[in-house]
Amino acid sequence: MLNSRLNPEPRPGVLKIKPYVPGKSHVPDVAKIYKLSSNESPLGPSPHAAAAFRAAADHLEDYPDGAATALREAIGHAHGLDPDRIVCGAGSDDLLALIARAYLADGEEAIHTTHGFLVYPIATLGAGATPIVAPEKDYTTDVDAILACVTGRTRVVFLANPNNPTGTFIPYDEVKRLHRGLPSNVLLVLDAAYAEYVQRNDYEAGIELVATSENVVMCRTFSKAYGLAALRLGWMYGPAHVVDAVHRIRGPFNVSAPAIEAGIAAVSDPAHVERARAHNDRWLPWLTEEIGRLGLEVTPSIANFILIHFPWRKGRTAAEAEAFLSARGLVLRQLLPYGLPHALRMSVGSEEANRLVVEALAAFMAKP
Repeated sequence: MLNSRLNPEPRPGVLKIKPYVPGKSHVPDVAKIYKLSSNESPLGPSPHAAAAFRAAADHLEDYPDGAATALREAIGHAHGLDPDRIVCGAGSDDLLALIARAYLADGEEAIHTTHGFLVYPIATLGAGATPIVAPEKDYTTDVDAILACVTGRTRVVFLANPNNPTGTFIPYDEVKRLHRGLPSNVLLVLDAAYAEYVQRNDYEAGIELVATSENVVMCRTFSKAYGLAALRLGWMYGPAHVVDAVHRIRGPFNVSAPAIEAGIAAVSDPAHVERARAHNDRWLPWLTEEIGRLGLEVTPSIANFILIHFPWRKGRTAAEAEAFLSARGLVLRQLLPYGLPHALRMSVGSEEANRLVVEALAAFMAKP
């Protein structure tokens, strides 16, 4: 008997996905824009990476190396890792989706925290599984809350550390405690997109835990400190059996040749990453202190952005602040999709942009 449905239907879960909305980058009738909504590097890419990208334009007729061998070897050399346990992707988003496809089935569950990266529930629902939200404590991951959510249907736990959009983190001892509490058949995904910015002795991106475990992977990106967001480039380090599973379902040429060449040059220029980190180390505490002096609460961050909380009263809301700043070309990120309607996220920008935001916020808070 023929199916009576009029149109093809996507698999269950797909239509429950709320499409990802990126940070705003355009404001009508404003000549100069300071985009502080997407956590991009104000320093841009390494000059060596930009030169490698331009050189790749001479061979656009050729397919890239599907295994990204030279890039994996460069990453392995930079971090002291076995290249065979590295998978490269079109940004860490690509890898998170591949992990979900490889390890989640209909009716199974993946856990993320209240204000975790929006790609986690998107990837989970896209794989036909159910996203489970573990409550946070003071905008920070709560290990006990995650463990309380684990059931016989749990297959993946996504942990952003540092977390986006809050900028908070949990120490390495807490990450290890979380891992110890998980069943061996649950995959712990450590999303360390902002690890290059962290300068704390109690933080670890996940390399050690992956190296000593069979159910932990770590995802990283070139979009932040390396300044290669436009190229969509990320990588994953994991156990051999997880790497094998992800390789089986990834696209055969999921990383472009220009991205490969730029990535090799970027990871081979640690001095540029150090400059990005030094810039962040200077301006992150300055922004936190100066904005706090205006009577606005700022969640302590160890990444390259801050979470600014606004009063709920009329005339001082986050939405009104966003409009006030946008009219001056200062574009911050609204956070309604993250369940944070009373907050804005601000990337650490150039000195000029940072000072202009503080001046504009002072004017906003002082207006009648």
